[in-house]
Amino acid sequence: MSRRGRRIVGACISTAAAGLLATGGVLPPAPKAPSGSNARTTGVAVGAYLHYGSPGVDRMQGLSHWLGGAELRAGHTYLPGDTWANIEGAPESLHSWAQWRNEERDRLFILNVPMLEGNEEGVPDDRVAELLRSGAQGAYDGHFRRLAERLVGLGIPDTVIVLGWEMNGSHYTHRCQPDPGSWKGYWRRIVAAMRSVEGQRFRFDFAPNRGRDTIPWTECYPGDDVVDIVGMDSYDQAPGRTFDEHVTQPYGLQHQVDFAKEHGKPISYPEWGLFRHGDNPAYVQGMLAWIADHDPLYHSITDYCPHGVWQCDQNPHSAEVFREALSTHRSR
Repeated sequence: MSRRGRRIVGACISTAAAGLLATGGVLPPAPKAPSGSNARTTGVAVGAYLHYGSPGVDRMQGLSHWLGGAELRAGHTYLPGDTWANIEGAPESLHSWAQWRNEERDRLFILNVPMLEGNEEGVPDDRVAELLRSGAQGAYDGHFRRLAERLVGLGIPDTVIVLGWEMNGSHYTHRCQPDPGSWKGYWRRIVAAMRSVEGQRFRFDFAPNRGRDTIPWTECYPGDDVVDIVGMDSYDQAPGRTFDEHVTQPYGLQHQVDFAKEHGKPISYPEWGLFRHGDNPAYVQGMLAWIADHDPLYHSITDYCPHGVWQCDQNPHSAEVFREALSTHRSR
């Protein structure tokens, strides 16, 4: 799925949210959660993708306020995949995220890292296969050592690295399908290069799209020794019209949970949100219940239009469900 919207996320902020950020105004009280809600009874780190740059850090407080002061322990952003310099950690926003992470000991910083430059440039399959083979042979190790050194130097050596996300799809240059063997070998090279840096404590999150997509994501799994978390990006779109179908379909949510258990790994949801079916509170309710029942390490809703609930005013009914479930203003 295309993520070009991350670069224009600010255009989708709802009028109310934008006003709060600009003026420091007070939001109305959050609605009470239904009696018996269990969304906050687990140790799951809750977060959201709010912007790819430093504004994402600033907006964490606004989202928390909207949720009645709910604690957001998962900070999530992306490295641009346009140039190797950016993949090496050049964006200045990493300084802001490092400061946010280190303000509280139990926070998680989650960083999506592209595996190849020109990651959204429509590179043809034969060229992708060549690049993957070069990566598997060590051609790009230096870029990832520099990224690891930068993260350690910023004081965030425990960053969760969502490496080569949605590899089973067709959009990104770092996709798996043109050469799964080389893709897996390249992942292993990257992990080895980053783990070679003194002081690192990175965890690597393998996060395909839900469903089969262009290749079963199990065929891209690079090995238990180089994967720490089995994630999944799961939007309200095909395959599957209902949330139950998202669970039961081949390579769906249940398959992810079973696979992770078999391999002794925790699970995560780095990206989830609304999409093809508009304002769909049943999907949001289903996803939050699934998260509460399966105790992932973290989850992060993609909060810009059309996916989001706080910065996007297109989904008011879904926003109400999300806010009720996660707000600290609970029924007594």
